[in-house]
Amino acid sequence: DLLHTRLQEESELAQHLGHLTVKLEAHSNYRQVSLASGGAWSRTEAQIIFNGEHAHAELDGLILAGSKQLNDVHLEVLHEVPNCTSREHFKGLLSANGKIVFDGKILVARDAQKTDAALNNENLMLSRSAEVDTKPQLEIFADDVKCSHGATVGELDPGMLFYLRSRGIDRATAESLLTYAFAAEVVQEIPVTAVRERMERHLVERLPQGE
Repeated sequence: DLLHTRLQEESELAQHLGHLTVKLEAHSNYRQVSLASGGAWSRTEAQIIFNGEHAHAELDGLILAGSKQLNDVHLEVLHEVPNCTSREHFKGLLSANGKIVFDGKILVARDAQKTDAALNNENLMLSRSAEVDTKPQLEIFADDVKCSHGATVGELDPGMLFYLRSRGIDRATAESLLTYAFAAEVVQEIPVTAVRERMERHLVERLPQGE
């Protein structure tokens, strides 16, 4: 088993390009939790390849983009053998004129029967000036599989804002609480306490406020 935590917090003036390839052999288990928040321009490419049966991969990611930031994530999950499972769940949080690109694909080869795979991308817009381009994809050549994909783009729930404000919480604090709850769902998945606390502190420092 491999637990992999990735934190990209480059300078706001930096250009960041990263590539990761993971090959899973039989009965292996790969777990990744990532947070990307730095750089003026950032692109992360990840390729997950299933080489052996009964392997599992699970990836959770949080992508932040604020003023003059572009954060670009490209993910490719290649199911090339039978009886493997994968779960990918990425969240995007945008403020000011930040931009996020998420391009994710699950490919199931002809011989990869009994594949169980799911890909999901959720995005929260804190500004009408922000932009998100999301493209989750499925490419399936086997006929005995269970696969799903989806994407959402939305703003803070006005019903939840009303509820918090009706309890005496001012608007800015209510927006901050809801934003943190959206983002912290990914961070709280980290099982290593020291790493999780570091990423929580980083999230609070970088957390965009409602506009």
